[in-house]
Amino acid sequence: MSGQPGVAAASAVSAHELSPAVSTVRVVFCDLHGIQRGKDVPRETLGHAVTDGLAFCWAVMGTDLRHTPVVGGERGYPDMVARPDLSTLVELPWEPDVAACLADLERDGGEEPTDVRALVSRAERDLSELGFAAQIGPELEFFVLEPDGEGGWRRHVDNLSMVYTVGPQADPQGLLKTLLEGCHALGLGAFAANHEYMNSQYEINLRHCSPLAASDNAFRLKAAVKDYAAQRGLLATFMGKPFNDQGGSGTHVHVSLDRDGGNCFDDPSADHGVSGELRHFTAGVLAHAPALMAFLNPTINAYRRILPDSLAPTNVNWGFDNRTTFVRVPPDRGGGSRLELRVGDGSANPYLVTAATLFAGIDGLRRELEPPAPLEGDAYAMDPEQQGAQLPLSLGEALDALEADDVLTGACGSELVETFLAMKRFEIERYRRHTSDWDLAEYMHHL
Repeated sequence: MSGQPGVAAASAVSAHELSPAVSTVRVVFCDLHGIQRGKDVPRETLGHAVTDGLAFCWAVMGTDLRHTPVVGGERGYPDMVARPDLSTLVELPWEPDVAACLADLERDGGEEPTDVRALVSRAERDLSELGFAAQIGPELEFFVLEPDGEGGWRRHVDNLSMVYTVGPQADPQGLLKTLLEGCHALGLGAFAANHEYMNSQYEINLRHCSPLAASDNAFRLKAAVKDYAAQRGLLATFMGKPFNDQGGSGTHVHVSLDRDGGNCFDDPSADHGVSGELRHFTAGVLAHAPALMAFLNPTINAYRRILPDSLAPTNVNWGFDNRTTFVRVPPDRGGGSRLELRVGDGSANPYLVTAATLFAGIDGLRRELEPPAPLEGDAYAMDPEQQGAQLPLSLGEALDALEADDVLTGACGSELVETFLAMKRFEIERYRRHTSDWDLAEYMHHL
């Protein structure tokens, strides 16, 4: 994973190079949930948007998924400004009259504290001060659903044992094939796609690149998947565990560090062929694992997929080519030396995941932390004292761990963390008060 430049810029065009068919430019940014927010502007007014920015009510950064402004009212609902980054301008294959670009957020003439793009850039700068540059490779899984005729949704391809299959049986409408081609054309580094393990679950693989480019690519991939499915009357969801009879969707993140143009995680003379830098970075990630869970698994639903024998780790541990551990070191060496975080939920915000992971690893590098002994074999089947500390089992526990982690909260910024905590705790409280179908099925008849 060494030395590859960010791929997002590969297909970027300047405003004057847009094809004549483009009439609208979609200026978008990522909120704290990871949702695409933005405004469409006529092509002719793009210059004004760049010069003046586009105003948004700041409360959108603290609004829950039921559209309740949790944070912002106490300040009188002030504005923030989204300023288009024209280096990210691309034409959308599935909307030939639309081009899209990402925006950087500002408030009161300065950087917006809750801007997740700016957060990743800050992590890159902190790493650079130590002499390193990171390469990030995200892996994202999602389900595709179709209307069930009764106001709900059912799985689009509901057949067992479709993992690693391609073609019309796995993708009868050509959704995945077209998405792969479109994401490649967008310059997102999409290089392969297939049906995943669960029924109607898919994955599009993205090449590794710089942290900001990787986060941009993952964010744009998720928006593209959902938009293109919606055009076909389908629903694509990155929700971690939408079905009780199936496993869930994850966000796996591969990380390597470069120094002086080479992968510094590789050391043929060392134990297992990995360097002290890999061990220090891994130790930092493990030291902050409970707090990282708040960003890696940011929903109540996410914790339903973190179960023994699910390939979603349950404890703070690591191992070599071991898919039952929190951090896995794949067998590749040389330029491919890297570590993989395996516990992330499909719903995770790629910017928050990338930034928080880098900040945790940076702490390990600065303090030259050493990880515990790597685990060999099935971590789920080991005695509790061998498995490592248990990861948070709920969103509430993870939020408490994040709030208590001075290193991560300091690195991410108090306003971003406090906004995230307030919004997510409000979500937990709404869930606590809600009578669910499970409640009715469990209690109504008998009690």
